[in-house]
Amino acid sequence: MRLLKRLIAFCALLMALLAVHAQEPCPRVIPALQQWEGKSGKLAMPAEGVIVVNPSDEAALMSTARILADDLRDLMGWTYAVKTGKPEKNCVYLALTDPDEELGTEGYVLSVQRRADILAPTVQGVFWGTRTLLQILYRQEGCLSKGTARDWPRYPNRGFMLDVARKFFTLDYLQQYIKVLSFYKMNEFQIHLNDNGFPQFFGNDWNRTYAAFRLESERFPGLTAKDGSYTKQEFTDLQRMGMAYGVNVIPEIDVPAHSLAFTHYKPELAAKEEYGRDHLDLYKEETYRFLDDLFDEYLSGDSPVFVGPDVHIGTDEYNKKEAEQYRYFTDRYLKRVASYGKHPRMWGGLKWLPGKTPVQAEGVTVNAWSYDWVDPEASLRDGYQLINTCDTYLYIVPGANYYRDFLDRKWLYETWMPWLINSRQQLPEDTPGLLGGMFAVWNDLCGNGISEQDVHLRSFPAVQVLAEKLWRGQNDAVPYADFESLCRSLPEAPGVNLLARVPEGENRLTQPGEVCVLNGTDTLRTVLDEVGYPYAVSFRICPDKDTNISGVLFDGPHSTVYVNWENTGRIAFSRDGYTFVFHSYCLPEEEWTDIRIEGDWKGTSLFVNGRLQERLEGRTAKVYYERYQRMDQMAYQETLIFPLRRIGNVRNGFKGKISDVVCVQGKEEHR
Repeated sequence: MRLLKRLIAFCALLMALLAVHAQEPCPRVIPALQQWEGKSGKLAMPAEGVIVVNPSDEAALMSTARILADDLRDLMGWTYAVKTGKPEKNCVYLALTDPDEELGTEGYVLSVQRRADILAPTVQGVFWGTRTLLQILYRQEGCLSKGTARDWPRYPNRGFMLDVARKFFTLDYLQQYIKVLSFYKMNEFQIHLNDNGFPQFFGNDWNRTYAAFRLESERFPGLTAKDGSYTKQEFTDLQRMGMAYGVNVIPEIDVPAHSLAFTHYKPELAAKEEYGRDHLDLYKEETYRFLDDLFDEYLSGDSPVFVGPDVHIGTDEYNKKEAEQYRYFTDRYLKRVASYGKHPRMWGGLKWLPGKTPVQAEGVTVNAWSYDWVDPEASLRDGYQLINTCDTYLYIVPGANYYRDFLDRKWLYETWMPWLINSRQQLPEDTPGLLGGMFAVWNDLCGNGISEQDVHLRSFPAVQVLAEKLWRGQNDAVPYADFESLCRSLPEAPGVNLLARVPEGENRLTQPGEVCVLNGTDTLRTVLDEVGYPYAVSFRICPDKDTNISGVLFDGPHSTVYVNWENTGRIAFSRDGYTFVFHSYCLPEEEWTDIRIEGDWKGTSLFVNGRLQERLEGRTAKVYYERYQRMDQMAYQETLIFPLRRIGNVRNGFKGKISDVVCVQGKEEHR
């Protein structure tokens, strides 16, 4: 009997050990989960299923459920219905719970056994739980690890700022970026709506210098940029979309510097010439009447254009000589924004412009961006809240040599935390009032040819690493190489492919040896929309003798490739309002030629009959800046994410023969 009891005890111990051994490891997602308790096995989710919403939470969670259903379709190709009721086997169940101090306002619980339950005290928390669910399903090919995750952010403010003033970004791009940020639980999207270029690149003439304000204005007809803008309704809808996806869209009207768009419109608002005409005159009552009316246009009424909780007023980089008046101005507009029930934000500038004039601190959030301009310790003592937006670590300026082209992701992952407030100062860990971090893309070099997708190539990896550090915090258990591999394995977001990733291997877009004849007004639809860096697209082509002038050869969602550009026989491409031409070669008529075009993030190459003909890369413009008596340089971005959606065009397409269209995408490059 004793032997039997010992045998039973041994078997029980063995089973317990096996059960422990069989526990599912923590699923790998970005940002990483805070807590995970694994169980045994995986749950294979059906391709056709249901999302069930707790009936008492229908009003609050139905939008989240519908977005999840759309995302399952876009990400997995699945069809999920949405309904209310009791949870059932293999469903996704969404419900609100009682407040939980640890979970706070954004935390959630994801529990997987016979179904997937996402439970949270808030709608925001439930939504973040759906993002985790989607990432696990994608990486585990439709399966969920059984177990329970408890997850919450370390910092409440996790953001990205985009300068749409000096480079216009389409509304579609901004909508896609809300999805990207949301997929990685980044919850702030600051949109910099007005700014200007540098006069040295415009003949040292302020009147010719590029400037733009991107919002529709009815009170000031003619103020809105003519080369790209957003209607009031579009911008309001964008903010509401952000709310549905957990992203706070923060509008920024930058004053009293960076204001050339306003002085172009009303020259009498400009400060004295020595400050530059991008400075508003802070002593003129007309300046205040104009800005009062401008802010009122977007903040007043029962249905204001700015519908979110935060509005940013800029206030950076004004001339130091006018410190007291600058402080008066800043205080006035912080209070004015607050009077509309909004939470005002500003760029830090009070260290650079010290004085006796008080500036409102209560309820104000400061982007701590520069050691010279912001004293973080003094700001916190005065009652400001801070978001780390350190220029040294977190600024991207494409094509410039004074800030980063790409953020140092390895250093950010291994070392950076928000309390590293700038390159010379470090705050105590978890300093009260330090809300989190934000990285920024500034398009300083107006006209340098940068594309929307080139900006995305730079900003998307930054989204991934900043999401990790601001939500999870330091994660020493996962080496950077493993994190980088995880980054590459995840999509940008459901339904988003701005990187233009295509299936691995050789993608044939026409049948081998098949000759396609185009008459100049017809098209061929391919199975791909476009191909991203690095790539090679090859084809054989034989233009007719009377082929169309600037005929469209390839067209896609973001770009176009032409042949016989301006009746010269040259190959050219356009995107983002720019056109680039291969000047060194003219396609012969009625003769077959082998063409290959290769592209990467640095430039674009043309190969003819197997030999490199021309490389578009490295073109620069050097100009003299009279004000500072120095030479400045602009590097042009002559890049192309290759369009493939259609061959030809119904209005003005290629006329001739084409065959053997093939594209190959290489491995993403480490930058």
